[in-house]
Amino acid sequence: MIDLQNTLLNLVKPICDDQDSVTVKQMESLNDNEILLYVYASSNDIGRLIGRQGAMASSIRQMMQVASKIENKRITIKFESL
Repeated sequence: MIDLQNTLLNLVKPICDDQDSVTVKQMESLNDNEILLYVYASSNDIGRLIGRQGAMASSIRQMMQVASKIENKRITIKFESL
């Protein structure tokens, strides 16, 4: 079984300036076939993680969807500033 929370953290941390403030938390989803992950970082880093027109966020979501195929679940990633 793959640790999606840790995988996402390792993916987004190098992109951020304030790497110590970056956290990833898994939340309960109403849908049993969904994994809900929240990325918390400073507002400057959230802007960097989302990217222009959401391009970076879209790429991060695509990479994590590949990882979540092992679990046969859909993954949802939300970005929140601290």
